[in-house]
Amino acid sequence: MEYTVQKLGKLAGVSTRTLRYYDEIGILKPARINSSGYRIYGQHEVNRLQQILFYRELGVNLESIKDIMTSPNFNGAEALREHREKLLEKREQINILIANVEKTIAETEGRTNMSNKEKFEGFKKKMIDDNEKKYGKEIRDKYGEETVEKSNAKLMNMTEEEYQKMEEVSKELHETLKEAFATGDPAGKLAQKAARLHHEWLGFTWPAYSKEAHAGLAQMYVDDERFTAYYDKEQPGTAEFLRDAIYIYTGMNK
Repeated sequence: MEYTVQKLGKLAGVSTRTLRYYDEIGILKPARINSSGYRIYGQHEVNRLQQILFYRELGVNLESIKDIMTSPNFNGAEALREHREKLLEKREQINILIANVEKTIAETEGRTNMSNKEKFEGFKKKMIDDNEKKYGKEIRDKYGEETVEKSNAKLMNMTEEEYQKMEEVSKELHETLKEAFATGDPAGKLAQKAARLHHEWLGFTWPAYSKEAHAGLAQMYVDDERFTAYYDKEQPGTAEFLRDAIYIYTGMNK
């Protein structure tokens, strides 16, 4: 069966403007252009659009989708299996949050008691899933599967008090780092306090601390543009400044 851009848009629930844009950037070309100048899409394009929408649902940007789907190694069946795994993970997270809300409602109505640990399970699971989505591959390549799994387990077993403390340390770290950056001295008192707070913050999830691993992570903040963008969003150069402060703190100077 063939579809015009209007019919395909209606079928998939996307706008014709979106389909035209996908054509412009080369991610979804029509099968042909008919004699009247209309874009015509066939089954191959329908399947390809489904793949694109799966990736979009999982939060992948269009540039990355294009790189993935135009790769000569792209395998549609394997991609579908990966989509399924990601969606199952997402469903698990949503189910945990739903169960969390239901338990909270029951507690407020006096029908059950809910431990403080249970109240934060959904949020901690979301934190893990978000980190996996953004940085999972790089972290696993650098530190190994076992270390990452132990770190995730440590976070999930965190008590309410530990979770709150971690949030407080994170806030203090960012405030101190901002003040330290203004001094321009990574060896200064404020910068070294920021490095110490960063060490403390890592301790909430890292199964074991080492100066080498700490310095390696700091270097990753500079090497990986996603980490750099996070630290540099308010003050460009902050990622490098933190890296230098941590190098001094750990004694792993460049």
